[in-house]
Amino acid sequence: MDQITTNKPIQDLRQWLDAAEAEGELVRITDAVDRDEEMSGISYLLAKQNPSPAVLFERPAGFDKSPIGAKMLWNILGPSIKRIALALEEPADTPTMSLIERTKDKLKQRTPPKEVDAADAPLYENTITGDDIDLDQLPIPRHWPLDGGRYGGTGDAVITRDPDSGYLNLGTYRMMQQSKNEVGLYLSPGKDARLHITRAWERGEDVPVAAAWGIDPLFMLVGSQGFAKNVSEYEYAGGIKGEPIPVVRGKTTDLLLPANAELVIEGVIRPGQVRAEGPFGEFPGYYGRPEAGCPLVSVTAVHHRTNPILTNALMADYPSCEQSGFFSIIRSAKIWDDLDKLGVPGIEGVYCHPAAAGGFGMTVISLKQQYAGHAAQALALAAQVPGGAYYTKWIIAVDDDVDPTDTDQVIWAMASRCNPGADIDFLRNTWSTWLDPTQNPPENRPYGSKALINACKEHRHLPVFSKRTTLRKEVYDGIASRWTALGLPGEIPTVRAFEEEAQVLYHEVGGFEPGKQPGEDE
Repeated sequence: MDQITTNKPIQDLRQWLDAAEAEGELVRITDAVDRDEEMSGISYLLAKQNPSPAVLFERPAGFDKSPIGAKMLWNILGPSIKRIALALEEPADTPTMSLIERTKDKLKQRTPPKEVDAADAPLYENTITGDDIDLDQLPIPRHWPLDGGRYGGTGDAVITRDPDSGYLNLGTYRMMQQSKNEVGLYLSPGKDARLHITRAWERGEDVPVAAAWGIDPLFMLVGSQGFAKNVSEYEYAGGIKGEPIPVVRGKTTDLLLPANAELVIEGVIRPGQVRAEGPFGEFPGYYGRPEAGCPLVSVTAVHHRTNPILTNALMADYPSCEQSGFFSIIRSAKIWDDLDKLGVPGIEGVYCHPAAAGGFGMTVISLKQQYAGHAAQALALAAQVPGGAYYTKWIIAVDDDVDPTDTDQVIWAMASRCNPGADIDFLRNTWSTWLDPTQNPPENRPYGSKALINACKEHRHLPVFSKRTTLRKEVYDGIASRWTALGLPGEIPTVRAFEEEAQVLYHEVGGFEPGKQPGEDE
């Protein structure tokens, strides 16, 4: 594999795997493993371990004679903050909240992609077109027993062009194999590619499409988010990486493809061309309902590096849902960035908990209250900004002394600072998904609802709100300096809030000053 450089961003999936392996975050399996349910079963169970490495299946059973020679990568990012940090071009040991904040700042950067010549694109080492296309040569897997078929590129980047503005969108969508040269494309209402297809079909136009089925995990992170409709995800990915993403012009479409991808299919969706699709085990941990008709992609070309590595993202309950860990980081950063753009002050942290339906279901905002209605404003906006509007059901505001990534602290704040009768509001008929199992009959979908929970101290009564018990900073620092010497296990836990008014309060309650005995003269 390619050598890692210390002064240049990761260029492709192979360099990222080298970096993950150097951190002890990769397992290679050389025994033959079945692509139907066995690979996904191993991924499901492996993700429940801590640490939970990525797993590279080097010999998909039954494919030793395939001319493509594909390997299969599962549990790509999983619940590992280390691997997510590497994908975001940050040190592997970056703490969760720091990683979210750094990513939020990177999302403000835009770096357009750089087109390279076909001769310089590793993707074009091998190209298959016409009657030679045979997707059966790829170990496209069945994830769950009741899936309606085999799904390729579940850790993918699907590329479509807006028929009006011409901007390129990169999204993550499931694709079921339909034949040797056809795949279905499932699209939830409101998603960019669906909007592109709908508008093109209204004009009777074909829709060119491409999908990268083996990618630098950064594309999976960026492609999973909702961005402005006139800015390509290529620019956001370049901003995070700190340099332009190399792209190459397609051979059967006019789309720009990731030049360093492992495998890309090109194709066309013709007006009204649909086929039945699903079910598929999805991110909430349930099967999505079968679709009577999904857009059908006729594959016109397959490009791949020699012995390509295909990325596979298992959708499941937490922590085995591939989406959970990375989605938690990138979605939190996106919502925080959206709030910054709206000028909401005092935001100290945003966290979309990975256990909440793959990071979709819950958003926690930590803020320093500065004015009347501040918490209510932050809640309402976080519920509806582009990064947070889709599916999210629970939006919780906590004060800045609460770490939003610490579930215990959040629950404590809800129990001690939220008065349910006064502090919970609801939004109805909000943007949701056909995949929400709570909306029944299914025809009620994709409309949903959201609960806004104010678990902050009551702003109008801040001066008299019961005071929290906290350590003094000097006491904490003293304990920290002696932690190992005292024989205490592990590392000292981090603390977000400290007592800053101890001496003042001693006098206010008529008590004694530290260092004096009761009854001593002042």
